[in-house]
Amino acid sequence: MTTTATASHAAGPPPDQGPPPVPRGVLATAWGLVAVLTAAATAAVVTATPDTGSVVGTTPQVPAAVDVAVALAAVALVPLLMTRRSVAAALALAALAAVSGAATPASTVATLQVARWYPVRTAAWVAGAGVLGHAVQALWRPVSLPLGWWLLCDVAVHAALFGWGAYGRERALVLWSLRDRARRAEAEQERRVAEARTAERTRIAREMHDTLAHRLSLLAATAGAMEYRPDADPAQLAAAAGRVRAGVSDALEDLRQVIRLLRAGPEDLGPVPVLDDVRRLVDDARAAGNDVTYERVGDDTPPPAVATAVFRVVQEALTNARRHAPGAAVRVSVTTGSGEARVRVVDDGAAPGAVAPDGVGTGTGLVGLRERATLLGGTLSTGPDAGPDSGSEVSRGFAVEAWLPWDA
Repeated sequence: MTTTATASHAAGPPPDQGPPPVPRGVLATAWGLVAVLTAAATAAVVTATPDTGSVVGTTPQVPAAVDVAVALAAVALVPLLMTRRSVAAALALAALAAVSGAATPASTVATLQVARWYPVRTAAWVAGAGVLGHAVQALWRPVSLPLGWWLLCDVAVHAALFGWGAYGRERALVLWSLRDRARRAEAEQERRVAEARTAERTRIAREMHDTLAHRLSLLAATAGAMEYRPDADPAQLAAAAGRVRAGVSDALEDLRQVIRLLRAGPEDLGPVPVLDDVRRLVDDARAAGNDVTYERVGDDTPPPAVATAVFRVVQEALTNARRHAPGAAVRVSVTTGSGEARVRVVDDGAAPGAVAPDGVGTGTGLVGLRERATLLGGTLSTGPDAGPDSGSEVSRGFAVEAWLPWDA
């Protein structure tokens, strides 16, 4: 909505709501030209001799001062034709044209200007006023043609000015509409690009959370074991320290990969996780001292998007188990077949006396997983586990289950 309004504002108002602001140079040029024409018309009117052949009765002799005053008033009204008061100025010029031919140049310009910048109905009224003003002028002032021909020429001239201006207005409306559409299309394209960029950055953030949270939780679990078992066998401590070092190195590499992706594009993300990588997750968890069992049912290979989602579900569930239920046994089950994948990760609850690693989760991991499953047309359910394999009707454990379909 905001983008559309901005595009419409950038396009400016349509050319039927009055003339736009005119540069001073253009205004001065137009004003000077009309002033010259008005001066010539004033001289012709003042020097004209009375002619009774074109009117009924005797033509009165009008003082030259009246014509000069009308000319000055007409020239003074010309700048208003370039403003939002152009309709009022045009009507005033039509009234002056009824008094003296000195206002004819300015009045005809007014008819053209209003027809150019205002709707047809408004322009028609102004053109009609111009015709009427010049017709009244012909009834009591000397004219160069018989009255009938004068009125015919009067109507023809104002009709031509009206048509010329209306054509220019319609052409300007078409051009304005095309420009406005182009601006709207550009704004819409920019909006789509911004939305795509935001969506991609959100996806990158989710991948960073899923990857780094898993690795860092492994490091925290291993470091915690080293902290609370300083009397362990030196070989075990050395192996644990090696896993910490390797985990830190892997986490830094993941962080560098995310930074490269943010600087470049999604094509630099590298290989996406596949279903076989779930085994690696389980092995890493076992190496960190977690009791994890893994069951793989079915040989069907899901599409890459579904395989990645399965990997992320298991990764997040193992991370949460280490964070919220340290020392708990975790069972991972992945079933593929019949065009769907089912994932179930359940733990037995925190072991008595177990101490959770430092740090509290943000709660965004499961939200991201649920969104990922929804985008694939699947579901994700989480909550306390009380299933048949929980060992009791009421379990202290927590279960994460996902159903992810794909086209068979």
